Amino acid sequence: MGNHYIHLRLSERVELYHLHAAGATLRDIARKLGRSVSTVSRELRRNGALTKHWPGGYRPERAHSLALRRRRWDCRYKLARQPALQQQVREFLVMGYSPEQIAGRLARLHHRTCISHESIYRFIYHRSAQKDYWHRLLPRARFRRGRHSRRKSYALQHLKERLSIHDRPAEYQDRTQHGHWEADLMLFSTYGQAVLVAYERRSRMVIAAMQGKSATETYHNLHAILRSLPACCRQSIVFDNGTEFAQHHLLKKQLDMQTFFCDVRAPWQKGGVENAIGRLRRFLPRNTNLSDITTTEFTSMIQNYNNTPRKCLGYQTPTEVWCQNNKPLHFKRESTFPPSRE
Repeated sequence: MGNHYIHLRLSERVELYHLHAAGATLRDIARKLGRSVSTVSRELRRNGALTKHWPGGYRPERAHSLALRRRRWDCRYKLARQPALQQQVREFLVMGYSPEQIAGRLARLHHRTCISHESIYRFIYHRSAQKDYWHRLLPRARFRRGRHSRRKSYALQHLKERLSIHDRPAEYQDRTQHGHWEADLMLFSTYGQAVLVAYERRSRMVIAAMQGKSATETYHNLHAILRSLPACCRQSIVFDNGTEFAQHHLLKKQLDMQTFFCDVRAPWQKGGVENAIGRLRRFLPRNTNLSDITTTEFTSMIQNYNNTPRKCLGYQTPTEVWCQNNKPLHFKRESTFPPSRE
């Protein structure tokens, strides 16, 4: 038994009940079931005890139901019983990891499953209900799970030479090739402030730039981000239908890079960059004033994102995957800035 312990099955509980009712000793029952005496003793004591709603006595169906209920509820308190694991999970949360990333990273480090991400979520929301507010450590700090609706207006008439994402070649659809990007603007409450986020689909690498919302700024920053890469690392890019990408055709001419656009009100068609922006909101919430962010602080935020393990990468980091097939990005290239901010 030991590390290979298996919970009692219903059939074993039925057999235990009949043997116990026939007067067999605990040792005889344990030998016939292939279990330890302590297992049999604990089973009879826990599931046959007198309660307010039960007159006492062991019944296999009731015992099995109680055991399943304990197992479900016990997951919530696994971190409460293991302070060292709880502290490690909290440290990862403070570093910006999601519960799924934490569970996967711990499994990779210890070569076994330490805890599931669902157990982490249950503990977090349980602690928040106790006014401990662990949910504030989650990447999006949500008090409960749910969706946010998004509405946006579009002006397709400003997008010259626009190609639909449905015209993208079939070989670009999967994530097996490097060099296929998605881009979007991350907007803030202060008028005129935005962050351009470029997302590489294969490695999940993010490169970003603080800027305004004009099409000219967007084009110049995208050009600066992509021109330093070899041609094989900048084959195509997908945008939404915002007017900030109106000069996309210049990327085609100057970098020989194909550009595609999502359908109207279909941001999920470039879900990678949407997810990246959601993760970056932990460091840059909507009420952030970018004028208060220094170059060093902004670069550190982007590096933190690129050095966080991802489940879809086998819990490797985007930087590790990028560097397996490409030269490491220079420090200054992980985020770019308008000249006026230097």
